[in-house]
Amino acid sequence: MAIRQKIVVFTGAGISQASGIPTFRDTDGLWKKFDAKKLASVAGFEEDPQTVLDFYNARRKNLLEVQPNHAHMMLAELEKQHDVTIITQNVDDLHERAGSSRVIHLHGELKKVTSSRNRLNPDCVKEYPLDVPIRIGDKAADGSQLRPYIVWFGEYLGPEAEQAVIQIENADIFVVIGTSLAVYPAAGLVNYAHHEIPKFLIDPGDMKGRLPEGFRHIQKTAVEGIDILMDEISKL
Repeated sequence: MAIRQKIVVFTGAGISQASGIPTFRDTDGLWKKFDAKKLASVAGFEEDPQTVLDFYNARRKNLLEVQPNHAHMMLAELEKQHDVTIITQNVDDLHERAGSSRVIHLHGELKKVTSSRNRLNPDCVKEYPLDVPIRIGDKAADGSQLRPYIVWFGEYLGPEAEQAVIQIENADIFVVIGTSLAVYPAAGLVNYAHHEIPKFLIDPGDMKGRLPEGFRHIQKTAVEGIDILMDEISKL
């Protein structure tokens, strides 16, 4: 019988791309079509809140139209043999819908809203139906305008980042899927993994010169590479 191990998986936009959720930084990514400074910053929200809400309401609605893919499902399946924690840069809920029970969202969640005065006020963070748009005039518990519970440019990561560090430091196996590790500070989390544990990175891109030390690169998409990963884990 295989030894039950603590596996920590760090996921990015590439794992949800196959489900129909666009990435941000690819050649056809969202930030090639939209101005990130206007749509993902406090200043942009203060200048034109309606446009920002329209953008996120569209993304929230899109989340109702997509489903978890094979990579999401296999990570959830992995919980049957191991203790698995997912740390994700993604703001969708596809890991949860696939069945993963321990998911840490570094950049927020589309299905939640919060205060525009204090994003991290726990009294103001709440789930909000994806089919109900956030409107101008909708108020948080502190009386401020509701906003998406998303980490915008220039904002600090929340307490989830501290939880993520603890999980990675205690991992027996560390896996990175669907991120080129270009987004900081989240990308710096890989440095907290112990240097002696098995580490894997699934990404179709050429990581030459950028692959963190000690990682085995599975140069496939998330959906293609997940079965290779499962096979490798079964041998450990």
